[in-house]
Amino acid sequence: MYEYFCAVVVGIVEGLTEYIPVSSTGHMIIVGHMLGFEGTLADLFDVFIQLGAILSVLVVYREKFKFILNTHHWFRRRGPSVLNVAISMFPACLMGLIFHDFIKHKLFSPYTVIIGLVLGGVFMIFAEKKRKKFTVTDVDRITSRQALKIGFFQCLSLWPGFSRSGSTIAGSLLLGISRKAAADFTFIMAVPLMFLACTFDLIKVIPYLQTSDFGILAVGFFTAFIVAYASILWFLKFLNNSTLTGFAVYRFFVAIVAFIYFW
Repeated sequence: MYEYFCAVVVGIVEGLTEYIPVSSTGHMIIVGHMLGFEGTLADLFDVFIQLGAILSVLVVYREKFKFILNTHHWFRRRGPSVLNVAISMFPACLMGLIFHDFIKHKLFSPYTVIIGLVLGGVFMIFAEKKRKKFTVTDVDRITSRQALKIGFFQCLSLWPGFSRSGSTIAGSLLLGISRKAAADFTFIMAVPLMFLACTFDLIKVIPYLQTSDFGILAVGFFTAFIVAYASILWFLKFLNNSTLTGFAVYRFFVAIVAFIYFW
């Protein structure tokens, strides 16, 4: 029963944090350590709940994905087309493949997460202070060049604790892209990237899957899906009138609490 409890807790944490700029990976590493939910099952579980979070984006942006997948729109040079999503994914995919083992074995610890939380928060505050006047306020106006630049900012999120949405939305502010437009593009861009990353990890851990694990994985999957769906809708409304600074302050608070706990 304790494993099912962990499944619900970690599923909620994943759903709440995957798409807001506080780092879902960082939170899951910290919470996993606190719960003692680690090892092969935990690694397998992390993959499945991320798939649940991916499904929530597909539901929220289902009309956008229908448009994107229409072959007539694949090579549009503005907006979240197949071309622009591929361009934005390329830097992080390349860096992730090159440094995958190093990231997994050296950076997945509470202390590296604490560093990522702090640095990510500093970057978000810096971006809010230095942001350009918004020249792009709709996701359909983002150019291929801007998509590539957003992709480079996404590479920062390879450090656990930095946050994908935090790095890309903050980076977009420096490019003159509004928070809402940046968030829309970030969430859409994350689907194929997360799916590829999950598939890559799944290949490694699937041999350890046992029949008794399916119940726990299902609980985590649906918990993450439901919570992530609600989290995305709330965050998009929040960005209409608010900045990233509050999330940066929260990150500093979590970093302090985690440092005290693990010290």
